[in-house]
Amino acid sequence: MSELGIMLAIVVYLGGMLYIGYRFSRNTGNVSDFYLGGRKLGPLAAAMSAEASDMSSWLLMGLPGVAYLSGTADAAWTAIGLAVGTYLNWLIVARRLRRYTEKTGSITVPQFFSDRYNDPKRLLTLVAALLIIIFFVPYTASGFAACGKLFASLFGVNYHAAMIVSAAVIIAYTALGGFMAVSITDLIQSVVMTIALFVILLFGVHCAGGLDAVAANASSLAGYFSLTSMHDPVSGTALPYSLLTILSTAAWGLGYFGMPHILLRFMAIEHEDKLNISRRIGTIWVVISMGVSIFIGMVGLAASRAGAIPVLAGTDSETVIVRFASLLSTHGFIPALIAGVVLAGILASTMSTADSQLLAASSAVSRDLFTDVFHRELDAKKTLTVSRITLTLIALVAIIFAWDSTSSVFRIVSFAWAGFGASFGPVVLLALFWKRSNRYGALAGMITGGVMIFVWKFLVRPMGGMLDIYELLPAFLLALAVNAVVSLLTPAPGKAIIDTFEKVANN
Repeated sequence: MSELGIMLAIVVYLGGMLYIGYRFSRNTGNVSDFYLGGRKLGPLAAAMSAEASDMSSWLLMGLPGVAYLSGTADAAWTAIGLAVGTYLNWLIVARRLRRYTEKTGSITVPQFFSDRYNDPKRLLTLVAALLIIIFFVPYTASGFAACGKLFASLFGVNYHAAMIVSAAVIIAYTALGGFMAVSITDLIQSVVMTIALFVILLFGVHCAGGLDAVAANASSLAGYFSLTSMHDPVSGTALPYSLLTILSTAAWGLGYFGMPHILLRFMAIEHEDKLNISRRIGTIWVVISMGVSIFIGMVGLAASRAGAIPVLAGTDSETVIVRFASLLSTHGFIPALIAGVVLAGILASTMSTADSQLLAASSAVSRDLFTDVFHRELDAKKTLTVSRITLTLIALVAIIFAWDSTSSVFRIVSFAWAGFGASFGPVVLLALFWKRSNRYGALAGMITGGVMIFVWKFLVRPMGGMLDIYELLPAFLLALAVNAVVSLLTPAPGKAIIDTFEKVANN
């Protein structure tokens, strides 16, 4: 009976996503509609779809798992960095990017880079599109893999079959309805994620014996409830959390400035005056949802010590919400339905990211490479067909990447996040706010950021000590410096580029 209730809730949820894709397919008449929704996105949809596509399953699995094992420091500093990054991205990037891309007619991030600098050979579009493919295809694969693992662990079904079915649903509604279908489904998915968080929070506190029991357990563990130390679950002692570690962890927030699927929401909002509403909605949701997620991890550990759920070690700590949902489903059909909604929330957190990444990767191939770089002009209907075919082919490649069920989902997410943050973030900031920047600096900075992610991750960071910091921070700073220096050492932008910059800046 419990499995029936869970399955029913999930099937209804997946059916709803497919229906939305079908409805919006009738309003998708050209490639601009497919990739940017005709710039008709409302403030609520813009805010919630941006944040839902950003959080992924990390919000409902990774973050509670970190808090469960080591306490507040690691989870809290990550959340603080992401919250600050969210707010600043909406505050300083969104409005000017919306103006600039409307002025230049750009409908993708790589296209904006070339349009901003009047790049005649479209080298910026080419490099940016290649970077999107390099980082987004495996990133999308990690989402497919997470869906497959969730179904396989819940119902004992074959991982590959579960992963393919999940991917097929995502491909279907994304290919049918394009950007608007993705944005509206992401809005709905953010609601499901929110319901999941609060249901598990209340149920978990009950299982743990109340708030006093949760607080008492946290206080009894060395370094568990601190921002300057973290709990070591193996030795039971407190480990120092240095200033360098704090900066490295909080540097996750820098990634926002370069995330194509988030930047697209800024470009697509119906009017720039609605951005203030979106900023408030998005920031408040991010702060509340991450705070609840961290607290669930702490509640989970107290519940484990009370014997309500098993003691979780290592990566099993990331299943704390799944464990609570499974326990909830044993209390009858209605609780099983509610547990199904919770598990649909985990599915939603994964799908809301995978669909946005799939759309961005598709645009990099069909729009940026096929049309802008290789100049293959087609009529509107054929271009839309090519876009849908490209999206499906990229998804098939992602399925191949996701075939290994033992791959680490969150390691891929962390690496891809750093890749976009370092390669695109500095270019976006300087393109919008420094009129002396030019295409040579942008190209050099973009390549430096992308290459440095690999160098720091695989060559420098393994040396340990002070070099063992998240690769996003050093790669971002170096890319920013290279962009600025190369821009100053090469010819200044022409008058037409400067005039456009000043019109946008003074609008």
